[in-house]
Amino acid sequence: MDDSQSQTTYRVAADELRSFVERVERLDAEKKDISDQQKEVMAEAKSRGYDTKVLRKIIGLRKRDPQDLSEEEAVLELYKEALGM
Repeated sequence: MDDSQSQTTYRVAADELRSFVERVERLDAEKKDISDQQKEVMAEAKSRGYDTKVLRKIIGLRKRDPQDLSEEEAVLELYKEALGM
C-alpha cells in the first residue's frame, strides 16, 4: 500500500469515526432535552397536586409485562398475608 492510499484510508476512517461521534453527541443532546421535558411534566403534575413518586411508580409498572406483574403481585399478596399485613 503506498503512502497516498494509506492516507486516504486513514481519512475515510477518521471521517467515519467523526460521524459516529457527532451522531452520539446529537443523541446525547436530544436525550437531555427529553429529560428536561420529562422534569417539566412532573413539575406540572406536582403543581396540580399529584404525587410524583407514585406517578413514577405507575409509569414503571406500565412498562412491565402484564404477566410478570400479575405474578409478582400475587406473590406480594401471599407474603403480606403470611405476615398479617
